[in-house]
Amino acid sequence: MSGTGATTWVYDFGQGSKEQKDLLGGKGANLAEMTNLGLPVPPGFTITTDACRYFLAHRSTPPELADQVTEHLTALEKAMGKTLGDPADPLLVSVRSGAAASMPGMMETVLNVGLTDESRHGLAAQSGSERFAWDSYRRLVQMFGKTVLGIDGDLFERALEEVKREQGSDSDLDLDAGHLEDVVRRFQAIVTEHCGRDFPQDPREQLDLAINAVFDSWNSERAVIYRRRERIPADAGTAVNVVAMVFGNLGMDSGTGVAFTRDPGSGEQGVYGDYLQNAQGEDVVAGIRNTVPLTELEHIDADAYRQLRGVMARLEAHYRDLCDIEFTIERGKLWMLQTRVGKRTAAAAFRIATQLVDEGLIDTDEAVRRVTGDQLAQLMFPRFVSGGDATELTRGMNASPGAAVGRAVFSSETAVEWAGRGERVVLVRRETNPDDLAGMIAAEGVLTNRGGKTSHAAVVARGMGKTCVCGAEELDVDTAARRFTAPDGTVVSEGDVISIDGSTGRVWLGEVPVEPPSVVRYFEGAIDPDSEQADDLVRSVHRILTHADRVRRLGVRANADTAGDAARARRFGAHGIGLCRTEHMFLGDRRQLVETLILAEDDADRQAALAALAPLQKQDFLHIFAAMDGLPVTVRLLDPPLHEFLPDLTELSVRVAMAQARGEHDERAHRLLAAVHAMHEENPMLGLRGVRLGLVVPGLFAMQVRAIAEAAAERRRAGGDPRPEIMIPLVSAVQELEAIREETEEVLAQVCEEQGVELTAHIGTMIEVPRAVVTADEIATAADFFSFGTNDLTQMTWGFSRDDVEAAFFSAYLERGIFSVSPFETLDRAGVGALVRMAVEGGRSTRPDLKLGVCGEHGGDPDSVHFFHDVGLDYVSCSPFRVPVARLEAGRAALGAERAGS
Repeated sequence: MSGTGATTWVYDFGQGSKEQKDLLGGKGANLAEMTNLGLPVPPGFTITTDACRYFLAHRSTPPELADQVTEHLTALEKAMGKTLGDPADPLLVSVRSGAAASMPGMMETVLNVGLTDESRHGLAAQSGSERFAWDSYRRLVQMFGKTVLGIDGDLFERALEEVKREQGSDSDLDLDAGHLEDVVRRFQAIVTEHCGRDFPQDPREQLDLAINAVFDSWNSERAVIYRRRERIPADAGTAVNVVAMVFGNLGMDSGTGVAFTRDPGSGEQGVYGDYLQNAQGEDVVAGIRNTVPLTELEHIDADAYRQLRGVMARLEAHYRDLCDIEFTIERGKLWMLQTRVGKRTAAAAFRIATQLVDEGLIDTDEAVRRVTGDQLAQLMFPRFVSGGDATELTRGMNASPGAAVGRAVFSSETAVEWAGRGERVVLVRRETNPDDLAGMIAAEGVLTNRGGKTSHAAVVARGMGKTCVCGAEELDVDTAARRFTAPDGTVVSEGDVISIDGSTGRVWLGEVPVEPPSVVRYFEGAIDPDSEQADDLVRSVHRILTHADRVRRLGVRANADTAGDAARARRFGAHGIGLCRTEHMFLGDRRQLVETLILAEDDADRQAALAALAPLQKQDFLHIFAAMDGLPVTVRLLDPPLHEFLPDLTELSVRVAMAQARGEHDERAHRLLAAVHAMHEENPMLGLRGVRLGLVVPGLFAMQVRAIAEAAAERRRAGGDPRPEIMIPLVSAVQELEAIREETEEVLAQVCEEQGVELTAHIGTMIEVPRAVVTADEIATAADFFSFGTNDLTQMTWGFSRDDVEAAFFSAYLERGIFSVSPFETLDRAGVGALVRMAVEGGRSTRPDLKLGVCGEHGGDPDSVHFFHDVGLDYVSCSPFRVPVARLEAGRAALGAERAGS
C-alpha cells in the first residue's frame, strides 16, 4: 500500500465493506462486501470518492494516484495471471462509476479497456473466436469514443446501423467477424476524424483516460439533473471501480442478466429479472435487445441458475432487503458483477417492508424507516378504470405502476418544451438512455417498444415514481417521423393523447378515466384494513402508518377552510386544524358584502356591513367546529389586503367607460373604481394586511372573533367540545399583538356572559416576518402559541414574491445550483430554517410552555418535517391530502430515519 502518512486513494475489493459507501461508492462497497462473503466476484480495485473530489477541485488527479493504481493493477494482473493489454493473452478491465447514492445510467461505463489492434489477436486466440474479439473491440471503441473522448454517440450508432443495413439484418448477432471488423474500422475512423488523433493503442493510457472520464461524468448534464431531482449532494463525488473483465458474449453458453430477489414493481416474492444470452451487461440495461425472463435461465443453464438462486437468497438475508443483482455467465461460470439495495415502486416498498417484518428480518421501527412520505404520496394518485372512449392499442411490460395520460412526444427536448408550457406529455421512445433524463422528468410517463423491467427506462422510472410501460414490441416506433403504429395499423402522431398503465402494461389511444386508488379509499374510511376488502397494499400501509403514529412526537394538523375539508382531514388522520383561512369565507356571493364594507362612508354603514357578514362567518365556524369536535381549530383572522376582494382595476375601468359611452351612470361601479384607486398599493404583500387591518379597520377583527366565539358557544350548548384558537397574522411587534389580544379577550368575555357558557380560546400569532423572529422573546409574552407561516417567511427572507419569480428565474437558479430545490417546496434550512430555530429559542426563553407549529405547506413536505421535528415544534399543519405523508414522516423523524436528500 501507500507509504506512511500518505492518503490511501485506492482499495482492493477485499479491503472494504458495505458500510464504506461514502468512500468507496455504493458499487465498490458492495463489491467488497460480496468479495468478503466469498461470492464469485471478478478481482479488482476501487478508486475513492476522495480522489474524485480532488480531481474536480484541482482538474488533475492526486499526485500519488498513478503509483497506487499501478500497485493495485500489478496485484490484479498477478491474480488473473494476465497483463493489461498483453498481445498474447491480454487482461481486460471495465472502468465503472459508483457513487454513494445509486444513480442508474447517469454516469458512463467503459468495457474492455486494454484492448488494442495488437492485443485483439491474443484475445481471439485465447477465446477461440475471431468474432468475439472483434465484438469486444467495437464495444471498447464505441464506449471509449463517447464517454472518454466526448464524441457524439449517435455517430457510432449510425455507423453500426449502416453495416447491419448493408448486411440485411437488424440484429447485432447476425454480424460475423468480418462485418464486426468493418464496424471497428469505421468506429476508429470516427475517432480520428473528430479527435484529430488515432484511437489510443497504449493500454495504460486507455485506463488513465477512462478513470478521469468517470470523474468528469460526475458533472455531466444528466448527472447534475438527476442529483438535483434526487437531492444527492453535489460534492459527494463518485468512486471508480476497475474490474477484471468477464465475458457474457462468448457464445450461447454465456450471457448476462439482472436479478431481483423480489419483484421491484409489486413486491411479490419470487424470481424476477431478465437474462440475455451471448451479451454483455450494457445490452440488458440499454434495452436494445429484448431479454427473456430470468426463470428461463433454469432451462438454458440449470447449474448456473441453481447457483444464482443460492446467491440471491444469501444476499437478501445479508442485506435484509430487496437486492438488485447484476451477473454474467462466462461459458457456464457464474460471476457476480454488482449488488445493491434495489430501487422499487412505492407499492413494493410498503409490501416488502411488512414482508420483512413478518419474516423476522427487520422490526417494525425499521419498516417505518424503509418507506418514505414521497412513496406514500405516489400511492394516492388516481388509477385507470374501464370505460370511456379510449381505444386499447397494445400491451407491454408493466415496468413502473401508475396512470399516465398525455400527448405523445418522441424526443426528450420536445417533452421538456411542451411540459414547460403546461402540456401533459408521455415520452415515447424505442428505448431510453441517460440523455433522455430531462424528458423523463418532464413527462407524465414513459413508453418504449424495447427493453424489459431492468432496462434504463424501467429502472429510472421506478426510482422517480414515474409510470412506465416497456417492451411494447407490437408498436412500430418511428422517432424520426414522430409517430408510432399499433398492430391494427392505427397511427399515433406526436400530439395525440395516449394513456399508459404501468400496473398492467396496457396502452390506449385517448384519455382513460381514473378513480381513487385503494389507499385513498382506506384513508377516506371506505375500506376497513382488517376486512377482506382490503388488499395487501392497504394492510401494509395501515400497519406502517399505525406504528408511525405510535412513535411520532410531532402532532399533525390540517389546513382547512370548510367543513368538508375539515371532515376529510380528520378521516385522513389530522388531529386538528392548524390553519383556517377566513379570507376564503369572503369569496363568491359574499364579495358584495365585503365591497359594501369597503365602500362604507361612516361607522354606521361599516357596522351594518359587518353585521351582515357576522352570521355567515358564524355558520362557517359552527360547521368546522362540528367536523373537528374535540380537536383544536386554529382560525387565522383576515390576512390579505382588502382590495383583493374588489374587482380588477382594468376590468372595472372598462366597465365604467363602456357605461359612460352608453350614456349610463353606475354609481356603485364609480365608487368601487374610486376605492380601487385609493387602495392601490405598489407592493400589496408589504402593505395594509394582516394585523394592520385589525388595527386600521374598526370592528373587523372583533366581528370575526365574535363569530368564532358564538359558534363555539352554540356548539358547547349542543354538547360538543369546540376548541378554538385565534391566530393574529403578520405581527411584527409585540405592541400590535397586545392591542388585538386585548380586543379579542373583551369580545370573548362578552360572548361568554351573553351566552352563559365558559369558553377557552388560545390566542397566538403567525411568525412570518423577520422582525417577529428577532423579537420572538417579546412577542411570546403576549402569545399562547406561535405558528410559522413559512410561505411568507420564505418570501420575506429571500426578498421575492413567489407568484412573480417562480416562472421568471427559478429554473436558472436551479441550473446554476443556487437552489437545489425550490425554497417554497422544501424549507431553506440555512436561511429560513435558521430563523425558525431562532424564533423557537427566543419564544421559549420567555415562555417555556409556548406551543409551536407550522402552517405553511412546508408542513407536508417530507424533508421539512424532519427539520420541524429536530427544531422542537409541537405540530405541523398541511393540506388534507398531505396529512398521511406528514404522519409517516413525523414517525420516521422520531426513529432517526434519513430525511429526503440527506
